[in-house]
Amino acid sequence: MAKRYLGKLYVQVLMGVTLGILLGVFWPQVGADLKPLGDAFIKLIKMVFAPVIFATVVLGIARMENMKELGRVGMRALIYFEVLSTFALVLGLVVVNLVQPGQGMNIDPATLDTKSIATYTSAAASGSGSFTDFLLHVIPASVTDAFAKNEILQILLFSSLFGIALAHLGVRGKPVVDVLESFSHGMFHIVGMVMRLAPLAACGAMAFTVGKYGLGSIVSLGKLMATMYLTCFLFVVVVLGAIARLSGFSLWKFLKYLKEELFTVLGTSSSESVVPQLMTKLEHAGVSKPVVGLVIPSGLTFNPDGQCIYYTMAAIFIAQATNTPLTLMDQLLVLGVLLLTSKGSAGVTGSGFITLAATLATMDNIPVAGMVLLLGVDRFMSEARAITNTIGNAVGTLAIARWVGALDQQRLGQVLGGQLPPASTAQEPAALQPRATQA
Repeated sequence: MAKRYLGKLYVQVLMGVTLGILLGVFWPQVGADLKPLGDAFIKLIKMVFAPVIFATVVLGIARMENMKELGRVGMRALIYFEVLSTFALVLGLVVVNLVQPGQGMNIDPATLDTKSIATYTSAAASGSGSFTDFLLHVIPASVTDAFAKNEILQILLFSSLFGIALAHLGVRGKPVVDVLESFSHGMFHIVGMVMRLAPLAACGAMAFTVGKYGLGSIVSLGKLMATMYLTCFLFVVVVLGAIARLSGFSLWKFLKYLKEELFTVLGTSSSESVVPQLMTKLEHAGVSKPVVGLVIPSGLTFNPDGQCIYYTMAAIFIAQATNTPLTLMDQLLVLGVLLLTSKGSAGVTGSGFITLAATLATMDNIPVAGMVLLLGVDRFMSEARAITNTIGNAVGTLAIARWVGALDQQRLGQVLGGQLPPASTAQEPAALQPRATQA
């Protein structure tokens, strides 16, 4: 019994997280040296990230009977992403004003050493923030360049165009579709092998975090962290819970279904680390392949709910800690800027810090130097951001699939109720076939 329980991946990941924390507390130098374990795992996942998205999107679109469905799914997905990410930004703004975690710190920005954030501020300054540049960046300089750099939106654009082309070719495109089908199964088998390393990666990542920054950094800024975790919890339970009910499924059962992915995200602090297996599980639960292929990759950029909560909370926290007065219009301006800059977020740890630096740089009143205050606890808050991003993206995929009539609700109920065997990233090819849809 115990052996069967310990054989479950999520249990192993949880044990790895616990061991990593203990190593970081009692042997901090050893813990700090284990950082490559987490980094290597993320790189292994990203190694197959582009091929998995390419194959999934192309196969999903190539098998579509009606190309109008593609535009309908894309448009509704963008509407959903904009509404949810805006709600997350507003929720973070409201909670940070109610709790006021930075009140009473009385920090003078002039006394802060900004050398530690120079990497982030320079990265933010080097990127252009105009909407036109963002749109142009979606178009790759070349197909190979997009794949080499793992540019999600560029890969998504090319994959969509290639899938549409194969769909128009019909029978002539079938040999390519068959090759991509076999290629897709091979990629998911690789993902299955890599996922066995998740416990080791979780141990290394947590050991590094605690070993380098120490538990003291948690205590010193504990109020901000507690506020962040509370807000993410409320967003998942209240907002996403309501969306789940409207979409006809239980949020709690759905989270149990994704427990292995969520524990992996907890250990690695990266929502990208579970994208391939998340796509497999959602297809297994009854979501059609085209919806999964379009919504999950694009949701990483356009629907970062956890990141959005963090942005408004971090910006207002810095203002509170440095005694920077902000009027209601100032805070609404912060909200408006973040509505644009938050859409450039990726699923990798550190991207949120760069986006925050870019946002504050456009404002004249909130000191960018105040970001130094967040360095000690940013890595600890990244777990909350990544888990919220992952849950939000998964729930959003089901909601959008229900909205466009591409969700097999009977199968979803059977999967969440445990009546069907769980999905596996290395399962038989039949599990990756497109599902029957229902309105």
